[in-house]
Amino acid sequence: MNKTIAVIRGDGIGPEIVNEAVGVLDTVAKKFGHTFTYQDAPMGGNAIDAFGVPLPEESLAVCLASDSVLLGAVGGPKWDDQPSANRPERGLLKLRSALGLYTNVRPARMFSDLSASCPLRADIAARGIDFVVVRELIGGLYFGEHTTTEADGERKAVDVCSYTEHEVRRVARVAFDMARKRRGRVTSVDKANVLDTSRLWRKTVEEVGREYPDVELLHMYVDNAAMQLVRDPSQFDVIVTENLFGDILSDEASQITGSIGMIPSSSMGEGTRGLYEPIHGSAPDIAGQNKANPIGTILAAAMMLRYSFDMAEEAGAVEAAVDQTLKAGFRCGDIMGEGGRLLGCKEMGAEIRARI
Repeated sequence: MNKTIAVIRGDGIGPEIVNEAVGVLDTVAKKFGHTFTYQDAPMGGNAIDAFGVPLPEESLAVCLASDSVLLGAVGGPKWDDQPSANRPERGLLKLRSALGLYTNVRPARMFSDLSASCPLRADIAARGIDFVVVRELIGGLYFGEHTTTEADGERKAVDVCSYTEHEVRRVARVAFDMARKRRGRVTSVDKANVLDTSRLWRKTVEEVGREYPDVELLHMYVDNAAMQLVRDPSQFDVIVTENLFGDILSDEASQITGSIGMIPSSSMGEGTRGLYEPIHGSAPDIAGQNKANPIGTILAAAMMLRYSFDMAEEAGAVEAAVDQTLKAGFRCGDIMGEGGRLLGCKEMGAEIRARI
């Protein structure tokens, strides 16, 4: 099979972790007889420096012409003084919108060999952490109208949050379909006791839920959900929620698994093309020092194989290689514990490739 992959190396540690993920994909291609062609697409702070904008039209065209997109990380303090409309993160929002990627999927799984890195009490961690956050991605507060005005010497800021039924319905179906393949339970998170958008969200999710009588549907307010994630994360199977709530809860979920460096994500729309990335930032403080953990990016590449290329066996081989590498005691700095063997970014990538 021949596939073209747009590669956004990004800023900070982005190029380092992407290099290791590409190396893993090359190993998969060789082992299973595929051909992957990579097309670089500058985006983020590096694109601002080179082209004046966070997402040049040429880069967007490369992504639109690809079978899928692999992203490292964008942003950093260097570009904090950019106007709001030209910050590195705006390139990512524009890319998601242009590709029609309305659903973000973030698995939160704690590898058994990393249980000591979990910040929760040992008895809570022992119950296991294995759930998925399904987040609506191109609606809500982030994509609403934003205005700042001044009158009578006082500034006023307004951010508009809105949702339509079809925006809620399509992401809800993703969650229910995923629950059918897992443990059959969806927890829909909202703030329906306060917000009209949440009341519409809850009503629409309930309507979709009636199409899935084999899947249990629960509702939870977002503040309670944040508490329950640290009280008993084992209760969750699939969490579905809107853009802002999903952004916050998925970061919380990543931390309770032991390290944000281990968590991949996928952003999908109607077709098979997706955007795959780790959930962490660009970590400019360790950029270029071979200290970054590439596992989140490597697992994102595995998600690409599974969801965009329908290569379940290949994805499983990558995931098994990661698991075997951890069982062998190899660790990057963010997951280092007693008895572990510390590796750099390049060395961790090499160990995983050797086990595919």
